[in-house]
Amino acid sequence: MKRIIIHWTAGLYYPSDHEKKCYHFLVDKDGNIHKGVFKPENNLRCINGYYAAHTGGGNTSSIGVAMCAMAGFKNSKNCGDYPITKKQFEACMELCAKLSINYDIPVNPNTILTHYEFGMKHPSTSSAGKIDIIFIPPYPWVDRLDAGKFIRAKIKWYKEKLQGE
Repeated sequence: MKRIIIHWTAGLYYPSDHEKKCYHFLVDKDGNIHKGVFKPENNLRCINGYYAAHTGGGNTSSIGVAMCAMAGFKNSKNCGDYPITKKQFEACMELCAKLSINYDIPVNPNTILTHYEFGMKHPSTSSAGKIDIIFIPPYPWVDRLDAGKFIRAKIKWYKEKLQGE
């Protein structure tokens, strides 16, 4: 595996059966981790119907991690009835740190990124224009253009904490 792509589901607080087919790992509002139908290794070779199709144009060798939240999101002032919770966000960052360690994925903008960042870097893919993650409700002061940087800083912190244990 060469990268981790982080998402919000734009759904409710718990994973649906459909979402479990799209992502390798999902984090509910309480910080519980749910495994998707497919293992990350299924995305080494993306065979139709046998891999987690989480990022148009970027699934091969990518682990898809999603926070179950953000249904009804319009903007930072109106993020719907299912905003990402702090417990959920932190659990997701710790999970990504563990995945980074387990799969030897360095933490940088090319290897751990949001779906939004992937779309910005690959404008000819169907991921272009995706808005996850442009707003982090528990940390509303983080600018949309800095969300990925903030996420990577959190993951680095968790990774250092885990490796120090």
